[in-house]
Amino acid sequence: MTAERRWSGLVGVLAAQAVSWTGTRVSAIALPWFVLSTTGSAAKTGLVVFVEMMPYVLAQVLSGPIIDRVGPRRISITGDLVSMAVVGLIPLLYAVDMLHFGVLLGLVAVVGAFRGPADASKGVFIPHVTKQARVPLERGTGLTGTIERLASTIGPAMAGLIVAALGGPYALVITAGLFGLGAVIIAVTMRGYQVVADDQPAEPYLARLRAGAGFLRRERLLRSIAGMVAVTNLLDAAWMSVLLPVWAQSSGHGPEVVGLVVGVLSATSILSSLVAAVVAHRLRRRPVYLLGFLIAGGPKFLVLAFGAPLWVVVVVYGIAGLGGGFLNPIIGAIQFERVPPEMYGRVRTMVVAVAWSGVPFGGLVGGGLIALAGLSPALVVCGITYLITTTLPGLQKEWTEMDQERRLARQRETTASH
Repeated sequence: MTAERRWSGLVGVLAAQAVSWTGTRVSAIALPWFVLSTTGSAAKTGLVVFVEMMPYVLAQVLSGPIIDRVGPRRISITGDLVSMAVVGLIPLLYAVDMLHFGVLLGLVAVVGAFRGPADASKGVFIPHVTKQARVPLERGTGLTGTIERLASTIGPAMAGLIVAALGGPYALVITAGLFGLGAVIIAVTMRGYQVVADDQPAEPYLARLRAGAGFLRRERLLRSIAGMVAVTNLLDAAWMSVLLPVWAQSSGHGPEVVGLVVGVLSATSILSSLVAAVVAHRLRRRPVYLLGFLIAGGPKFLVLAFGAPLWVVVVVYGIAGLGGGFLNPIIGAIQFERVPPEMYGRVRTMVVAVAWSGVPFGGLVGGGLIALAGLSPALVVCGITYLITTTLPGLQKEWTEMDQERRLARQRETTASH
């Protein structure tokens, strides 16, 4: 196999993730801005986000057995094409004055229900394409994390420019185009992808779903990681959607400062993700994982709570980004190593869905804490909760298996090669 062909699958999957995630990030800015500017209601804006995210999370769980049965290629292409059509329908209906709020809620729910499986399916390709490219699994998951962080940086910036130039609804045309491009890339680059044979191909859907849930229950390490990330994602969502904007406003700063600190965090995260893609497979996972969360989590809440000068906030956020970039490569590699290939879809979607389960409620939690105790106490509570959540589970016995499984995987590969 030529070098070009070896890398084609990995490059294709990363490119598809890049355009699809960028489209999702553009939509995450354009759609709420459109709702807020047309209705003037923060409550309706929050409802639209909730109605999109809940189906996103639920559909990931329910789609797992289907991904394992028919393969991630079909699910990814179908999800991207449906998302393209539905997102493209929003500006069209708005232009002819037929986009009532109830219709909008229905459309975004459909988008969420198809985006979840489409995003999950692309991740299922990673073990196959990294093996084909003959690179360590951590390199594939590290590059995936880098692409996600790049999309999280470029997408909102692109959305701001597009919304300013065209307006919220018409910026969604760009989002639709990116989803369509993601479908084309997967269709072309993963044409020869073969579904891993399931040991029980005739097993009913619900039985396959229960098998995935049962596997996750037995896998204490995966279950512990998913539960921990669910809490940290909820706290991160509260920070991004409520705590950080309220801090900026109450400190006399404008939205440009929010952009500055998030930009610094994203930039250093991208840098450390690239480093992790190169060296993570040589490092001991458990200490890197614990240190990464220690740096990336609690400090970004506490530095805001204690009224530090802006330059200190920027420095702390830069360091936090360096710690955060090493986390996703480790999480992704552990998932793929511990799950049988024929169960990638149903188990991985459950892990991701559990990890994302708190995201829709982050804004509610952040707003509620501020209403009950004020901004600074809310930030302290979130910071301490983050530290406890990420430190205590890592001290449990099953977390020592992080590196043990990698050693066993390498031994199996060596034995198979001989």
